[in-house]
Amino acid sequence: MNLIELQRALTQLRLGGIAAVLETRLRQAQAESMPPIDLISCLVSDELTRRSDRLLDRRRKQAGFRDANRTLDNFDFTFNPKMNRSLIFDLATAAFIGRREDALFLGPGGTGKSHLAQAIGQAAIQQGYRVLYRETHVLLDELADAVADGTRKEYMESVATVPLLIVDDFGMRKLPHTAAEDLLEIVMRRYERASTLLTSNRPVEDWGKLLGDVAAVSAMLDRLLHHGHVLKCGPRSWRTKTAPAS
Repeated sequence: MNLIELQRALTQLRLGGIAAVLETRLRQAQAESMPPIDLISCLVSDELTRRSDRLLDRRRKQAGFRDANRTLDNFDFTFNPKMNRSLIFDLATAAFIGRREDALFLGPGGTGKSHLAQAIGQAAIQQGYRVLYRETHVLLDELADAVADGTRKEYMESVATVPLLIVDDFGMRKLPHTAAEDLLEIVMRRYERASTLLTSNRPVEDWGKLLGDVAAVSAMLDRLLHHGHVLKCGPRSWRTKTAPAS
């Protein structure tokens, strides 16, 4: 079996990582008089690295982040220096997901809530967790579509079981009349089973009026806050600072 045939066989065996670097590694082995066990170790390591990278890429796509480049590395902590950095970095370890705890990011628009939520989602993926990111109105629209096509049970199961669900921009848009009931069901099904991170530009005192159901909101908050972390963002808005002068 020559090199081309071997690469083809490796690809058929779904060992594309080895196939891609085989020729390079063989040359390296010849140049360095590499023992066979070291050559095999390098090839196996290459395959594992490729599979890990592909898994991370797949999970990032499945998460559905609005801004895929949002990380803690490119977040400006100096803009709002009183923000609780310790809590942010603690959440970024993803330990709270292992403990099935929740988090609320509260503050005015433009203070970094969505950026931080997505950054923590990215960090969670790096730690091996599946993540689902949805803006609140998109989540409820998808649920309504699932009701319409008869797949509500399956959709709700997928939302209820993902290890980290990020519900972004709660309070930014007018929501359907079933929003309180639907959000409460999601929170109840996830309570102490999986972690939910919710961001809102509205204080929790306004949620009852916003959803038109004080009882449902009270029950939802009771669960989110029981094992929950609250991050207050702001008060300064990054978008206001960077807006062009008129």
